[in-house]
Amino acid sequence: MTSNASPQTFSALQDLDLRGAALDHASLKAVLPRPELNFATAAEAVEGIITRVRTEGFAALSDLAERFDGVTQTHTRVPAEAMVRALEELDPKVRAGLEESIARARVFAAEQVPGDSEVRYATGATVTQRWVPVRRVGLYVPGGLAVYPSSVIMNAVPALAAGVGSLAIASPPQKEFGGLPHPTILAAAQLLGVEEIHAMGGAQAIAALAYGVPVAEGEDAALAIEPVDVVTGPGNLFVATAKRLVKGVVGIDAEAGPTEIAILADATANPGYIAADMISQAEHDPNAAAVLVTDSPELAQSVREALETQCTTTKHSERVRVALGGNQSAVILVDDLESGIAVCNVYAAEHLEIHTQDAAVVAGRITAAGAVFVGSHSPVSLGDYCAGSNHVLPTSGTAAFASGLNVNTFLKAIQVIDYDRAALSEVAGHVIALANAEDLPAHGDAVAIRFDNA
Repeated sequence: MTSNASPQTFSALQDLDLRGAALDHASLKAVLPRPELNFATAAEAVEGIITRVRTEGFAALSDLAERFDGVTQTHTRVPAEAMVRALEELDPKVRAGLEESIARARVFAAEQVPGDSEVRYATGATVTQRWVPVRRVGLYVPGGLAVYPSSVIMNAVPALAAGVGSLAIASPPQKEFGGLPHPTILAAAQLLGVEEIHAMGGAQAIAALAYGVPVAEGEDAALAIEPVDVVTGPGNLFVATAKRLVKGVVGIDAEAGPTEIAILADATANPGYIAADMISQAEHDPNAAAVLVTDSPELAQSVREALETQCTTTKHSERVRVALGGNQSAVILVDDLESGIAVCNVYAAEHLEIHTQDAAVVAGRITAAGAVFVGSHSPVSLGDYCAGSNHVLPTSGTAAFASGLNVNTFLKAIQVIDYDRAALSEVAGHVIALANAEDLPAHGDAVAIRFDNA
């Protein structure tokens, strides 16, 4: 007997119909779905945590670890033997996966290292730009709802490729593992040769990395946390707020918000693939965003049906349903592919998948995205682990002006100006004229004095 009942659809995912609507940048930016994040509310609590860490040091870190993580600690440094043991006990299949991820990430990172550049304007006039790694970096690896050894790789590999000499990883202490970070995180660090890991999470970890935490007189100096120059890595609202508040004291990669995926698809796309990819990002966090942009109402309906089917069997079904039903997730209907590209360039997704005919051509027209995944066999999950790309990417529309984590995050450009007397004389008159035009005559005098006794 054949049933005539219609398939169930995922009705909680909101519709946003932009067919016939204005698609200018300002209009789109005003209506596109975004997570509701209250940095102002978090800022007061985070400022208090930062102040405590700066003034109380390890006493504050210990108190906060007990309060938020349920663990007792006097210092945060993970013993070397714990890291060795974590790698020895690691599931061989997980180790193989981590090793492959590391190998591919290293190849891509090595290709990103920029070369120095030198310009010779005339005999005796040279300007050089040198790339120099920062002294020390702090790499934040989240805990919470999931375990992220992949984030160890994504943070550490480009820093190592840049030539950073001192790396410190911070990851929340786990009660079930004796107050240490998750052993898979320790194992990943061991594989990479990163020796310094601190069991600390949240805003307090960001504060400790930014300002440092000394040990008391007579204690082992190796237990101290030396301040870093750059802090990178994703985290929750409190981590992102802390990074915002210490920016300027240290460099940061981004103020990352909840993860997000946007998918641009036409009628040729496979709805099962799209549903699976939306679910894969929604399982990160109830605030995660999943957005489908399409000119095909039929595809949108098929995706809703696939979502309902797949949500019933996925492990984190409840979390996924909350994320897909939130204000940050939607099906966006547009008139045509051209309109879809415009929507995606304004949305500036952390992850953007292209499921269309001529996907590579369409991908070439994307001007704002953290990472673009081309075609039906390049899911975001691939980029999360083994594509070779980096998964620490700009969120909340910041891909309009920001980049994903890369080697340049850990480098600074130093300009070197080397003119001899003859070369300076060629431009001396111009320097003096411009200095006087800006009413800064001493600037010109600093050049003229070099020729007064000629």
